[in-house]
Amino acid sequence: MSDDTPGRRILLVEDETMIAMLVEDMLEDLGHELVRVATRLEDAVAAAGNEAIDLAILDLNLGGVLTYPAADVLAERGIPFIFATGYGSGGLKEGYAARLTLQQPFNTEALEQAIGQALGRRA
Repeated sequence: MSDDTPGRRILLVEDETMIAMLVEDMLEDLGHELVRVATRLEDAVAAAGNEAIDLAILDLNLGGVLTYPAADVLAERGIPFIFATGYGSGGLKEGYAARLTLQQPFNTEALEQAIGQALGRRA
């Protein structure tokens, strides 16, 4: 992250503890603040509607439950988000296929680029 780019407040929707910890470390390395980790859809929807965040990273699949309802709340609030999925953008249902997708597994560089794209900057 460049020195003139302020850190962002980020919501992470992820049900795998080890992945959440890894992403938290990556975000910290990039100068961002992980505001909350939501591990269930209900928590994700509530956080999407109530947390003061700049961006969200949504694991598409939380133990067989898709996170589209949380994405819808974020879209209504005008908060950018990134889907994280092992299926790539081809795994998104119609109406979401144009949304920014981060292919799992990903590294810090890919995360930084996706955050930059989501926030409307060039990586």
